[in-house]
Amino acid sequence: MNPPDHVPLIKGEIADYYYDNTGILFSYSKSIQRTVENISNNIALVKQITGNKKVPLLIYLTNSPVPDKETRRFSAEQLPHVYTAMAMVSKPGLSKLIMNILFKLKTPPIPMKSFTNDTEAKTWLQQYL
Repeated sequence: MNPPDHVPLIKGEIADYYYDNTGILFSYSKSIQRTVENISNNIALVKQITGNKKVPLLIYLTNSPVPDKETRRFSAEQLPHVYTAMAMVSKPGLSKLIMNILFKLKTPPIPMKSFTNDTEAKTWLQQYL
């Protein structure tokens, strides 16, 4: 799941981004350990990209190490401050695993849905623009 060739990416530590003209933020996840510090830096980057506007996110997931409990808690708290919804595109099973890890026994703080193709993900996110 690579970005279109014509799109310049904004490079981040845990993901690279592009913000398209429809208002959807696209994220290409990197396989690194998430920490409170790099999640904080990423939130600041996303706010800079979007002009501090909450937007729908389409994230292309990759395998990465499971974050610690504090990082998972912090990440879940931050989501509603930057995103209106999150569509996760991955191989079958990966996004479900991540959802189970991040939101074990809790409802996600924003609408989230898993997809195996980005066309369906984009269509679903349209309602959150």
